[in-house]
Amino acid sequence: MHSRRTLLTPDLLTAIINQMVNSSLHLDRVFHALADSTRRGILAQLARQGQSSVGELAEPHDMSAPAISKHLRVLEEAGLIEREIDGRVHRLSLGSTPLDEATRWIEQTRKFWESQFDSLERHLQRNPH
Repeated sequence: MHSRRTLLTPDLLTAIINQMVNSSLHLDRVFHALADSTRRGILAQLARQGQSSVGELAEPHDMSAPAISKHLRVLEEAGLIEREIDGRVHRLSLGSTPLDEATRWIEQTRKFWESQFDSLERHLQRNPH
């Protein structure tokens, strides 16, 4: 049984391509940040613990303070974490908006490729050999 799929109309294709181009830089930052296992670990730690200090986030990782700071900077630039400064204490928490945007992009791209596979399937059914 096939699931119901959205047909790829010219307008939908144009919207998908425009979205891909317009959000490319921001999405590049998000996917770059997510590509590193240490940064994914930091995000997982924040998801479990909520707001945490830089020291708390650095604790499970065997690396220098400058290295952890670089990872945190990449996550901040991607908007995946937010920093609150209270005197000398820097507390970090998750920022969800970039993940929402990345999820939308992945979903739109998935719809595009599903429609391509559906078209290929129809073609192969009409032309078996």
